[in-house]
Amino acid sequence: MYQTESSKGTFLEQTKAAREERAFEKKKEAAVIKIQAHLRGWIARKKFCKLILDEFDSEFKDETTRLKPAIKIYKVVCRFLLVWNKERDAERFDNLCRYLVTSLLSDNAKYSYVGVALNKDYSLSWIKHIKDILWKCCDYLQDLKLDVPTDTRLILIHLHTLVAFTSTSTWVILKANNMQVLKNGMNRLCANIMGHLFMRGFYLTLKALLIRGLARTKICLKHASLSAIMTLATRPLISAGLTEKLVSMFLIHIFSVPALMLHLENIAPECITILETNDVLKHSLELLSVQQDMRIVFNTLEGNYALCLLGNLLHLSYCQRDTVLKELCFPTFNFVITKLMDSCQHYVVTKQSNLTHWHPVLGWFSQGMDSGLQESIPYVKQQLFLLWSQPIVSNLLGSALIEALDPEGIGIENIPLALPPPPPTTNIIKRALEARTNRQNASKQHRNKLGSPECTKIALICTLYQTALHTLTQLRLDIFTGLCYQDNILYQLWRFLYSLGPNCGLKSFLDLLAVNTKGTTPEFSILTLFADCMTHYITILDDIEMYEQQKPFNLTDYVAMSSFLNYFLYKGILTGLFDVKTITSNSFFQSLHTLLMVLYRRDSRRSYTPPGHWLIKEIRINSFMNVLDKGKKSTQLLLQKMPHVIPHDERVQLFRKYVANEKTVLGLTESACASPQSTVITVHRSCIVEDGYRQLALLPPHALKGVIRVRFINEQDLDEAGIDQDGVFKEFLEETIKRVFDPSLNLFRVTSEERLYPSPTSYMQDNHLFLFEFVGRMLGKAVYEGIVVDVPFALFFLSQVLGQTQQALYSCMDELPSLDKDLYRSLTYIKHHDGDIAELDLTFSVDEDVMGRVVTHELVPGGKAVPVTNQNKINYIHLMAHFRMHTQIKDQTAAFIRGFRSIINIDWLALFSTPELQRLISGDNVPLDLVDLRRHTQYYGGFHDSHKVVLWLWDILLKDFSEEERKLFLKICRLNLKVKKKKLKRFIIKKKHFILTKESVEILKSLGFEIVGGILKSTNTLLK
Repeated sequence: MYQTESSKGTFLEQTKAAREERAFEKKKEAAVIKIQAHLRGWIARKKFCKLILDEFDSEFKDETTRLKPAIKIYKVVCRFLLVWNKERDAERFDNLCRYLVTSLLSDNAKYSYVGVALNKDYSLSWIKHIKDILWKCCDYLQDLKLDVPTDTRLILIHLHTLVAFTSTSTWVILKANNMQVLKNGMNRLCANIMGHLFMRGFYLTLKALLIRGLARTKICLKHASLSAIMTLATRPLISAGLTEKLVSMFLIHIFSVPALMLHLENIAPECITILETNDVLKHSLELLSVQQDMRIVFNTLEGNYALCLLGNLLHLSYCQRDTVLKELCFPTFNFVITKLMDSCQHYVVTKQSNLTHWHPVLGWFSQGMDSGLQESIPYVKQQLFLLWSQPIVSNLLGSALIEALDPEGIGIENIPLALPPPPPTTNIIKRALEARTNRQNASKQHRNKLGSPECTKIALICTLYQTALHTLTQLRLDIFTGLCYQDNILYQLWRFLYSLGPNCGLKSFLDLLAVNTKGTTPEFSILTLFADCMTHYITILDDIEMYEQQKPFNLTDYVAMSSFLNYFLYKGILTGLFDVKTITSNSFFQSLHTLLMVLYRRDSRRSYTPPGHWLIKEIRINSFMNVLDKGKKSTQLLLQKMPHVIPHDERVQLFRKYVANEKTVLGLTESACASPQSTVITVHRSCIVEDGYRQLALLPPHALKGVIRVRFINEQDLDEAGIDQDGVFKEFLEETIKRVFDPSLNLFRVTSEERLYPSPTSYMQDNHLFLFEFVGRMLGKAVYEGIVVDVPFALFFLSQVLGQTQQALYSCMDELPSLDKDLYRSLTYIKHHDGDIAELDLTFSVDEDVMGRVVTHELVPGGKAVPVTNQNKINYIHLMAHFRMHTQIKDQTAAFIRGFRSIINIDWLALFSTPELQRLISGDNVPLDLVDLRRHTQYYGGFHDSHKVVLWLWDILLKDFSEEERKLFLKICRLNLKVKKKKLKRFIIKKKHFILTKESVEILKSLGFEIVGGILKSTNTLLK
């Protein structure tokens, strides 16, 4: 029979299904067998593991002090390690470590775990076995927490185990006489074990442990733990003979731990002895003195931890200051420390951005800091401070200076500075003898030269401290304080500069500047460091220290250094040695210029230099002014930076020229405009200030700089006769200024020397700040027009007008005497008080009596609760001075300056010092030179010098008038007659009737004149 097609297909499908079912059954069977095998294996392993663990527990259930045969224990431990699980067997492993350490105390090879290694059947496997155990100790140390008491005990156990099996010192078995022959072999065995751990990252484990325990506010590592860690850290280093690779790894992983040396000194000082004994410092400095090795170490650490390495190196150097540091201080130590700080500068940035982080030592930094490092910074700072501590500064800079200044060892104090030469005598023979003596003295004084080995050494050391100032930006004040007050280092540095040749080696420095205009050579570091430190020193120097005590610097020293700086900078600018385009960013120029200006302003306040000291004698004024008019950049820069090198009178003329040029540009002169625009105001005699304020306060500066004409209304509400040639406006201006500066108005107060400054209680006056701005504009107008007003200001206030108080090195204490001499004496007493300042019960606050009510001002937040101590008294006296001179009157001063500068360009004021600005405002307070006045007087209307009336005039002025009366007479001429200026004053007597202002009439009456029918009369019929 034949099957149909459909039945055939069904059969094939059934066959296929049956085959697949059989295959599936086989898979199920295989899977079951596999699962059963795994399960049986797991059960077997569990049983095996339990058997091993039970065996281990049975062997270690007794006290660990009960020793058992070492080989038996070894076999048990080997089986235990086969099934060891870190979390499950932590306690078992701890028991094992205790037992192993205890076994080493046995002198019997049978019970000491080291005895297993003596059996040749187990020696090789035992070494591998111990390495495994010790690495598991490191594994546990990674996770244990130092601030958990239970973990702290476990850390000690694991550290003890590592210490015990990496050195034979605790192996009692080797102390037997018959075991001495094995000692060298066992030491090599320990070295092998140590090397194995090192290659697996042993230092990383120790570093992590140190950072967790030390890089925090509250230190967690105790003596035993820290001592064990350092013992382990130094063993591979010492056993390998301090090879370069191991020293490098030690520096990177161990010595870069924040403030490690500081904590060792406080917790485990014996570890420092180990470092000293094995010359770790010497090998470290020698390694880092190789630039390639230095680069490897620094690139691995980068900025933050490189700074920690620097701190630890400084601390270890401080500990070995009398041994290794003396030997290696130059050039090795100097080079390494300089390069480390210089490398850190690559991560320092000048300003804040989204990519920067604030570093408490370095400022804005391109790297972030972890929390541990952040908490360690105060400790790291303590280490960095050692760089400018007395021992290190003396070893570095002090010894180099003494070597250069006193090679014969007679004592620097016995080498006098050459005094300025006396005026030359007219006797030729005597002059020759004096010249010979001067040359001999100069040869003794100027024993050093730029470029000599001694000078180069000092220059490189100065470069180190300059690098510190540029890198450790937030510690600059501490660095300056350390250098300025350590063993007269600053004074010795000055003596060295003085020894470089006439005028402190001026010619040599100028020659050097000619080939290096940026001042980047090491020799210039001497000048830069001295200038920066000296600026800091003078800024905090009070008058008693500078002018009376004169220790160590005397006034002749200041004269000499200012003379050098003045001429050096003058020549550098004028001859183009300083690049005009980059001079503002030239740190060398800025350092020297800052010191020069500090010395100049100190001299301006209280002179210590001879007359004409600041002038450059070789300047020809006419030529200088001509070059200035042509716009030569160097001349303009010289005038901008050092205006004092030209006489004051020429600067006043230059100021007047600036004013005249501006008037021409603004169209405010007759030459610029046929009829210059003028403003006419009407003022009542009884309301001069009010009417003037109402009509002038809102005028724009442009209009106020123009012509102001005044029409006075007298007491009868009648117009006063005529408007003369600016005389009435001058009277209005003087009268306005006289009234607003009257202390009874309470806008201004007077010091004990009758000098004016803004009143702290001026707020009681309505719109007092608007009044201050108006007063500033009026005074500015007076200066702008060359009208001299009798307004003596306190010097500290004028310093604020000039903008000097905005400079970083401005000292409030310097100018405090110009406000309150009694307060200055009190604060100076506090500064020099040798006892405990806390006994005075002072706080950082000040009480002020305001209308019978005591108001307390805090100098710092919470200042009432902050006591003044010996540590913070310097801060207190500066804050107190700043409060009295600035904080109390800051709003009034700002308003006055705003008004004054709306008329007077601040750049013009830069021509003058504080006293010179007062002279610009009030004129010179010198006796009237009648001879000079008569010589330059011009006569009109038939008068001449031999005229009878004129002779009467000069006779009365000379014989009958006092000095004050002569000034009043000259004031009449200034108020009523057209005045020209040449030398002192020139006035013109006209034979015609002229209009007298009211003030002039009053002055004339006080001098004994009377007016009858419009004719001025006196007993001598002086004028008609």
